[in-house]
Amino acid sequence: MNRIDQKFKENKKLLSIYFSAGYPNLNDTIPILNSLQASGVDMVEIGLPFSDPLADGPTIQKSSTKALQNGMTTETLFNQLENIRGHINIPLVLMGYFNPIMQYGIEKFCKRCQATGIDGLIIPDLPVDVYHKEYKDLFVQYNLYNMFLITPQTPDSRIHYIDEVSNGFIYMVSSSSVTGAKSTIGDIQMDYFNRISEMNLKTPTIVGFGISNKETYNASIIHSKGVIIGSAFIKFLEEKGVQKIDDFIKSIRS
Repeated sequence: MNRIDQKFKENKKLLSIYFSAGYPNLNDTIPILNSLQASGVDMVEIGLPFSDPLADGPTIQKSSTKALQNGMTTETLFNQLENIRGHINIPLVLMGYFNPIMQYGIEKFCKRCQATGIDGLIIPDLPVDVYHKEYKDLFVQYNLYNMFLITPQTPDSRIHYIDEVSNGFIYMVSSSSVTGAKSTIGDIQMDYFNRISEMNLKTPTIVGFGISNKETYNASIIHSKGVIIGSAFIKFLEEKGVQKIDDFIKSIRS
């Protein structure tokens, strides 16, 4: 069974953390993963830096640019993760854009993911219908789940289609904007969360974009299986460093 499925069978609300591979420093990827697992995080999304990250806000864009300047590449990340399953057992998801994956070679990329123990992918600019028709069989061959994003503006028919072809979870974007930390969850977002909950989708949902603190975490888990935190965590890394990661996780779940 895929580790993502195993995690979602647990009777708890999940906390997933996103960070850009190679940030703050090129070789911080493994220390960050070790610290996140030790802090009780349920799943990690590792961002594959890209020069034109359209869905990302300024914080993640900045971290991606710095990671590229540090020398992070797709091959470097796979080399860093080569023996990761010797000590990391939580689900690992790679999040990145389709262009670097195509440049690397799609099947080669999937094969390396399987070899290093990656459980799934999030590719924001890969349309679900293109994935379904052209790539799903390949991803299934290498036991890779591919998760899709929905927003408050996504039509119900599209959401049901995503639910039909998805594995793992559906990434429920909290608002129609780029990534970025926000301090509160408003009535519009709560109405959206409730609307999705009432659709009774077969695929569990996780809320991302704008989750930054205990308040937004608690509000978002009411109608979802968990949350994803990215920008706020990256800001914390910049200000406090890798050694203080446990403090950040405790501030969310305390």
